[in-house]
Amino acid sequence: MPSAVRLARETTEHVLTELGVNPRHPTVGPALLILSELVANAVRHTATASPQTTVIYAAGEHCLAFGVHDRHPYQPSLYGAATGPEAERGGLVTVMELTLGLGGTAVVRGDADGQGKSIWITLPL
Repeated sequence: MPSAVRLARETTEHVLTELGVNPRHPTVGPALLILSELVANAVRHTATASPQTTVIYAAGEHCLAFGVHDRHPYQPSLYGAATGPEAERGGLVTVMELTLGLGGTAVVRGDADGQGKSIWITLPL
């Protein structure tokens, strides 16, 4: 559902507060945008094969990490996002520009059965 993006963003704001991340930290705004783009892509491109999308969070004193998981087998090329299929370019280019601009990392990890994946973002705090 399109409301999934809003729900994921609001949930993330609450989770970050619970994890002790200052909501005014300069990484939080871009992190919320990255998350929104990943969830929007999951809703837009995988909903028929994977009606459920899961967001996983972790944070430490100097690091924030989150993963967006779905059960669709397609694994996008994050670092080739600018040259990938047109439908992916906008969201994934934004994700990668923000992630790399913040000194973070992004990786796609496939499920063991090959029928799903998680896109993990790690950002310094």
